[in-house]
Amino acid sequence: MSGNQLIKVGVVGATGYTGVELLRLLALHPQVHLQTVTSRGEAGTRVVDLFPNLRGYVDLNFSEPEMDRLGECDLVFSATPNGVAMGMAPELLAQGVRLIDLAADFRLHDAALWRQWYGLEHACPELLQEAVYGLPEVNRAAIAQARLVANPGCYPTAVQLGLLPLVEAGCIDTESLIADCKSGVSGAGRGARVGNLMAEVAESFKAYAVPGHRHLPEIRQGLSRAADKPVHLTFVPHLTPMIRGIHATLYARSLDGGVGVQELFEARYRDEPFVDVLPAGSHPETRSVRGANDCRIAVHAAPGGDTLVVLAVIDNLVKGAAGQAVQNMNIMFGFDERSGLRMPGMIP
Repeated sequence: MSGNQLIKVGVVGATGYTGVELLRLLALHPQVHLQTVTSRGEAGTRVVDLFPNLRGYVDLNFSEPEMDRLGECDLVFSATPNGVAMGMAPELLAQGVRLIDLAADFRLHDAALWRQWYGLEHACPELLQEAVYGLPEVNRAAIAQARLVANPGCYPTAVQLGLLPLVEAGCIDTESLIADCKSGVSGAGRGARVGNLMAEVAESFKAYAVPGHRHLPEIRQGLSRAADKPVHLTFVPHLTPMIRGIHATLYARSLDGGVGVQELFEARYRDEPFVDVLPAGSHPETRSVRGANDCRIAVHAAPGGDTLVVLAVIDNLVKGAAGQAVQNMNIMFGFDERSGLRMPGMIP
């Protein structure tokens, strides 16, 4: 496709935080015509009445997710809850529409594993093997040819990017990996829940889902593929009193004393437009990537032992969701991978 050609894009389920972030990015993309924005609950409402930040940028009403209308698009983003995209994927693909799912419907390739973690029978298990996992730093060539892309989760993006160079190099013990991760409250979604109220989360900090988080099998799947063998990971997420951001502190036991680990990371990500390996001794901050599609990484050797500590930060709504989806779109249609995503983080 020509780099100057516009594509017609639809967004299904655009009323959540991921949806509005996706609209913000698409509204400024030079090669996107936003064709339709759907929401069953807000059908008929102007987009800008729900999201006033988009005034002057998005002149559409929310509409019902009608398949005929979506079938006119070149690409549809599904920003719906888990279990929705799989119901519409076969028909969209049959109409020649390419699909990027920002939920978890196509992230796991094992239907039984998906049922175990998400509590539903998969509606189209025949598509699980075709779906391409949309982590560009691993699957760029496959994404370019894909009809169906499973956009990674936010925690899995930070954890995998932080550990991939070590796992691929075979220089760490993959039986004892630890991911200690913190997320802002927007990661829990826009739905009204008592636990997400300001009075509940402000000036507090807690772990959750320690017995098992839905992102765990996704992370293990990606790292095991990189290692070409099963990987064991202890993953503990935490809720922090901030709106955006993920900070992943990752621990791995080095098999070679950590020699050359800084150079390993720099070489692995040298040509990646959205992964920034910081100088040795750095400590990345979540605010440095707020609103940006960047993952910033620093790697340390803990003193007096063989433990490596990797620090990775992303904006959970951008590189952890909508920004990565736009990055995947750019790859799928042959656009500059950075198109619509050239922006620094917001400080303060």
